[in-house]
Amino acid sequence: MFGWVVHGYVQMDNHYHVIVQIVEANLSRGMQWFQATYSMGFNRRYGRVGPLVQGRFKAVMVDPVGWGLELSRYVHLNPVRTARMGLDKPARQADRLGIGGEPDAQQVRERVQRLRNYRWSSYRAYVGLEKAPEWLTCEAVLGLGGRGTKRERQQAYGEYVESAIREGIKESPWEHLEGQVVLGTQRFVEEVRSQVRGRVRELVREQPQRRALAQRPKWAEVVKVLETVRAEKWADFRDRHGDWGRELALYLGRREAAVPLRELGAAVGGVDYAAVSVAIKRFEGRLAGDKMLRNAVKKAKQLLNVEI
Repeated sequence: MFGWVVHGYVQMDNHYHVIVQIVEANLSRGMQWFQATYSMGFNRRYGRVGPLVQGRFKAVMVDPVGWGLELSRYVHLNPVRTARMGLDKPARQADRLGIGGEPDAQQVRERVQRLRNYRWSSYRAYVGLEKAPEWLTCEAVLGLGGRGTKRERQQAYGEYVESAIREGIKESPWEHLEGQVVLGTQRFVEEVRSQVRGRVRELVREQPQRRALAQRPKWAEVVKVLETVRAEKWADFRDRHGDWGRELALYLGRREAAVPLRELGAAVGGVDYAAVSVAIKRFEGRLAGDKMLRNAVKKAKQLLNVEI
């Protein structure tokens, strides 16, 4: 929906980390949607009310080449950096100072088992213990660890992460933050500073691939494509509730054009935004069992020139 690439994540009892790559200036908007959607779903599932996430999220801009591998290791090791695993904050500080001592064999086994069995992170997908969901990209970070077959890269990454359990991590990536918001080489920091000084347009011109990725289709383009796919004028099927062409338009408008739900509701005759959300979810549910709809989506995306 927001064009993000998700490179890794971990969800803990009281916080989470997500490594994302964005091509549009929509981080705050996307995080607002993500946290609000998750909170509503969680509250509905467990019969609770009120805020779930405390405070505003904190974002750090990362140099992927210089720090992508180490940052992903830090994220994935969260489940073992706990008091339960004998690695609370004082223990980790002692470890970094070299006064904590080496973990015994039993501790190492328990921590490695905890890491490999932890369900709420991307680590298992990274090392091949389970299939990665379609929205998770592991290849970019695995590639930073060396070449070889996919299985060899997975094994190398697992050894890299788990070696920190055996030997201890002597420092945290956050100790190298610049201005509390940038993690990278001095050159990367200077590039970020130049963007802040107003050189964003110049940098975008130097990176045509990113500029192309950032060009989302407009709602008018979605409507035009749907008229082609549906072989019918938009005005003729716009108000037909349950019509697959109308719901496909809403689906593409939200997922590919990132049109807000309220605007989509207005575009189909003043429908409430909640009804638009339901229509989109209903259409997604129909996709799995309807080959004709899947072919229509594929054709529409081809005409819109977006990734299939």
